[in-house]
Order: sequence, then structure tokens, then C-alpha cells
Amino acid sequence: MIAFRRFAFATSAVALAILAGGLFASVITASGTSRLQVLQVLLLTICCVWLAWGFNTAVAGILSGARSRRTIPLPGSESSSRTAILMPVYNEDSDAVFARVAAMTEGLRAIGRLGQFDVHILSDSTNPAFAEAERRATFILTAELEAAGHIYYRHRAKNTGRKAGNIADFVTKSGGAYDYMLVLDADSLMRPQTILEMVARMDAEPDLGLLQTQPLIIGRRTLFGRALQFSAAIYSPVFSRGIAWLQGREGPFWGHNAIIRVKAFADCCGLPSLPGKAPFGGHILSHDFVEAALLARGGYRVRLDPDLDGSYEEAPSNLLEYAKRDRRWCQGNLQHGRLITAPQLNLWSRIALVCGIMAYAASPIWLMFLIVSMLDPIIAAEPNYFPADSLFPVFPTPETGKALLLLLGIFLLLLLPKTLIAFASAFGTRRRAFGGTLQVLAGATAELFMTSLLAPVMMMFQSKAVAEVVVGADGGWPSTEREDGRLPISEAFKSSWWMVIAGTALLAATFFYSPDLFLWVSPIGFPLMLSPLLISLTGDPALGDAARQAGIFATPFELDPEPVIKASEAWRRRMTALSSVPAPVSAPACAPEPAAEPLASGAPA
Repeated sequence: MIAFRRFAFATSAVALAILAGGLFASVITASGTSRLQVLQVLLLTICCVWLAWGFNTAVAGILSGARSRRTIPLPGSESSSRTAILMPVYNEDSDAVFARVAAMTEGLRAIGRLGQFDVHILSDSTNPAFAEAERRATFILTAELEAAGHIYYRHRAKNTGRKAGNIADFVTKSGGAYDYMLVLDADSLMRPQTILEMVARMDAEPDLGLLQTQPLIIGRRTLFGRALQFSAAIYSPVFSRGIAWLQGREGPFWGHNAIIRVKAFADCCGLPSLPGKAPFGGHILSHDFVEAALLARGGYRVRLDPDLDGSYEEAPSNLLEYAKRDRRWCQGNLQHGRLITAPQLNLWSRIALVCGIMAYAASPIWLMFLIVSMLDPIIAAEPNYFPADSLFPVFPTPETGKALLLLLGIFLLLLLPKTLIAFASAFGTRRRAFGGTLQVLAGATAELFMTSLLAPVMMMFQSKAVAEVVVGADGGWPSTEREDGRLPISEAFKSSWWMVIAGTALLAATFFYSPDLFLWVSPIGFPLMLSPLLISLTGDPALGDAARQAGIFATPFELDPEPVIKASEAWRRRMTALSSVPAPVSAPACAPEPAAEPLASGAPA
């Protein structure tokens, strides 16, 4: 059954792309064929495969509904298995990190299950001030919660292998003490009941190597952050169901908010250091995709369960921080090109690696398509599809219908899934959680408008990232700024001045050399020319607060936050106050990690 699903899914995506490419070819070659036109058709077809892949994922999620919910009865007493909750940190705000740790620890204790869990803060911080703040926060939190023996802190002097190396170091030194590890990010937060449910599902299925949740975004104030938050809340659950519909035994791993069987990880997930220098060589940055593939290769099931609610994370608050994080992911995903042919990987795991690459390669392909499409009417004297007396293109009569069908098809691939999800949410039972029908429709409309406005900017950031990787520039591993501070336009300009030049040049060249195309390229050129202003405005918390007061981008977790979110916010205030109190001179830095038989981290890719 799963093989048929995947075959039908992939075949339909390719068929839709070939249909789009064929329609486009018949339109632009009606009066002859040039090399530029052949390149246009090829680029559009590749782009349409990616569009159709996303479209099919959404449709699968819509049609599958919520019927896949698994119900595992929670045991009446503590499970005999032990779970390590891992919180890797890298130059993070310790008050925020430890507030989330406190909320989850306190929640597990409140339901009488803390005894089977230990929390490990695994620090790779390179700034001594951050490391000292983490040690102090460990002491404060352990004392406040009276949780000695359940909260551990370790700081690595050398962050070899970055996060993947951090987790591997824990597994080899302390992994033998635990059956499972719940891998989080520094901004992760999970409902205690969800954590217990994940452990119960792992206990019930011995071949389940990794169980992934769908993290949703919380805690954002800026307009950009709130749009991400709303989009994740309303659309991500449906897309996740589509992914789950296809996953079989080779589901996704997104690097955090997932529980992993420790022995399976130790047996299967030793990551190689790729030969050569960065960006394509060295340590694997996007380790999660590779670890999922290695677990599946080892015979373990890797699964996403979209019904696991109560899994949260934060997100960058502005487009610059988002692009900075995206640059790191881009480099890591492009590295996977060297791993696609690794021996004995399952076919779907290889496809997942290709999809990860396409997530970033799609932007420069679209950019090349746009450049070639604008050059073609400038270079070619005939035919002219854009007469001065018409806003819309006029094609040879036999091709007009095909051109309109193509345009309609691309718009449907882009907009139909989100439109269906938005209307189903606005007029279904979900509307109450989002504040009502009008709030859902207003949020979806505003999100679509903002996404369309920022799409050219994001395309340029991703194209730049791909180009840097291709020419050999290593982006490193910059820490993420998660706070909702105001972003001055001067700072935005420093990172996007080149877009201003590109947008101005595009508009000027079109106006002088092909004025009939000016209105068509305006949705690309003007956002690029105004990119510093757009980046600054969407990163302004004041505008986000105004949107919140108007009910735009409201989410269930904002309108009715659950106890663990409220507890995290309360602990954030408490940790800030406690951190300002002078520490005792004799205060211990941290609790020792539990002794355990070391586990080998084997089976390199």
C-alpha cells in the first residue's frame, strides 16, 4: 500500500510538471524555438515538480483528515524505561532556556512521573559569559525545584561536530543509563502529558527508533514572527498529515522535539566526517535527515505522529535572523548531495535527501527562470506578446487558451491548498480556537499578502546562500537571536543593499528596454527595491502588537495558552529575578552526570 501511495504521489507530481512544461513550450515556441526558450521550459518544469510535490503533500493531508490518531493507554504507574531530556544550548539566553526546562520538569513532577526522567543541559557555548550564566542557572533551578539528581549540566570546551557532536558525546558517555532520549532545541517546549505519550508509544513498539512531533511556533511579537506563528498553527498540521501519509518506515526527523531509542541511535547513527573542506566537506550540518536515513537503514521505524499535540518551539523574530538560520540549513542540506548514493539507504530516504536539497535549490532555479524569461523578449525581436495597448499578454490565437490554462494551473498549485485549509478552518470547528471566522480569514489573507511581498526577498537570500555554498564559502554555525527586539532600517540595509540595487536595476532595465513587461516584473522589483523597509517593518514588535490587538494572526496558544506555556512565561520572570541575586561563594557549578556504560556510536554512513 505505501509503495503504491508513493508511486502515485511522485508520478502525479512529475506528470503535472511535464504538463505545465509542455503547455509553456507550446506557447513560447509558437513562432520558433531558441536556446533561451528551451532553457526556460527546462527551468519551469523543474520548478513545477517542486510546486506539485508540495501541492500533493497538502492534498494528501487534507484528504487523510485526522483519522490516523493513535491511542496508547498511559500506564497506571511509572514506566520502567528511563528517558533523558536533552537540551543542547549554544550561546543562548539562559533565563529563557532554563525557564522552559523548569516548566517541563515541574509539569512532570505534578503528574507524578519525574522519577523516570532526567534533564541534561548540553552546552556548546563558546562565550564564557553565556557558559557562566548557564552554570549559575543550573544551580538556581536545581535548588528552586529541589530536583538534584534530575537536572544535569555539561559544558564542552570544544564543540566538535556542533549539535550532532554534542548529542553523540552524550550518547557515548551517558547514553547507557537511558532507554530513550527526548531531543529538544534551546527554544523547545513540550507538554508533560505529550512526553509521557511519546514514551508509551516507544514502549509499545520495540522497532520504533524515532518518533517525531510537529512543533508549532509560540511566543512571537513581531509582524514577521506572528505571521510564521499563524502559518504554522493553521497549515502545518495538515502538511504533516500529508507527510505521515507517505512515510511508511522512513519518516522525517527535524532535529528536535522528537524521542529516540538510545541503543538504536548508538548502533546506527555514527556520522562520518565528509572528506574535503567546508562547505561540502567536514562535519555534517543537517544531521537530522541523515540520522533518520541511518535508523531506517538499520531496520528501525522512523515516524511522524501528527496527532501528538503540545509540542512547541520559537522562531526567528525577523527576516534577517530567519535568513541567517536558513543559510546554515542551506549549507547542511546541500552537503547531502554527497550522501544520496551512500550504500544501503532506502529509496525513500534518498528521495528525502533530494527534497531537502530542492528546498534551497528551488530559489535560484526560479531566479534563473525569471532572468531568462525577461531576457527572451528583450533579445528576440519577434514575436511580441506584450503590445502597448494591452495590460495582459496576447498570444497567437491557438495558444491563448493554453497560456491561460498554464497560468491558472500554477496559481492553483501555489494557492489552492492554503486556501482550502483556511476556508475549512474558518467555517469548521477550528475557527473557535483561532478567535472566529473573521479572524481566520483576516489572518490567512494577511499572511498570503505578507508572504507574497517577502517572497522575492527570501528568494534572493536563498539564492545568495546557494551561490555562496557553490563557490566554497563556509557559513559556519552562528547562534540564533530569538528575542523580539526592534530592527533598525540601517541594520536591515546592511544586509539587503544589494537587493536594492538588483531591484532598481531590474525595474530600470525593463522600463527602458521592454516597457510592456514593467507591470509584470513590478511585484518582484519593488519589494527588492524596498527590502530594507520591509525587513525593518515586519521585524518591528510594535506593529506585531497592533496586529494582535486587531485579532490578526491570532493562534490557539496565544488566545488560550495551556499550562506549560504559562508556566514557562512565569518561570522566565522568576529566573530573571533570581539571576540578579548574588550567588553564594561556595555554590556548586552543576550536578554531576550519571555514570553509565558508554555506548558506541557506530555504523557510519
